[in-house]
Amino acid sequence: MKVFDFDSTIYRGESPVDFTFYMIRHNRKIIRYVPTILITLAGYKMHLIKKEKLESLSNEFIGKVLDDPDSLSEFVSQFWATHAHKLNKDIVKLIGSGDVIITASPSFLINGVSGLLNTKHILGTEIDLKQKKLVWYNFGDNKVERYRSIYGYRQIDAFYTDSFYDEYLMGISREVYIVRHGTAHRLPQGKIRTAHAGNSWSI
Repeated sequence: MKVFDFDSTIYRGESPVDFTFYMIRHNRKIIRYVPTILITLAGYKMHLIKKEKLESLSNEFIGKVLDDPDSLSEFVSQFWATHAHKLNKDIVKLIGSGDVIITASPSFLINGVSGLLNTKHILGTEIDLKQKKLVWYNFGDNKVERYRSIYGYRQIDAFYTDSFYDEYLMGISREVYIVRHGTAHRLPQGKIRTAHAGNSWSI
């Protein structure tokens, strides 16, 4: 079984950020959160933001800007009509029907493009849209916990990601591929073994 991250791996960029900017035209309240979103994203990329902080910020954002949960599916469909071209076709071709996509992005967003991803096995962040709060933040070691709750201790044959925040999934994978600029590079075994220590590598 192969496992794939989504953002900056299958999707060229960060889909929640793109979706946020797309939604600004429908909800002007989002504008005041744009600086926080960009700063948080930069901190995430540099491994300076902890999971608990990301979860707190996400909950605050969801609670204050999600006005009409019932209309969200329509916005998601419209978003993917203009953003599906950002899917990395070379990576999508590697996905089989039995493979798994594990992402910190919300399931409601990724499910909107699931028909183009070759698999129905998609594990994302779960949000209670009616209550406007996170139910499960699928990030860091939470990804392994979610994976094991469904697939047990089955080892991953190959794991594709752009981020060493996924060090926990790397630790249960035979092969690891780091995606940089749309291209997958196999990580040497020695670096897979030390990834769990939280080190960063450049490709």
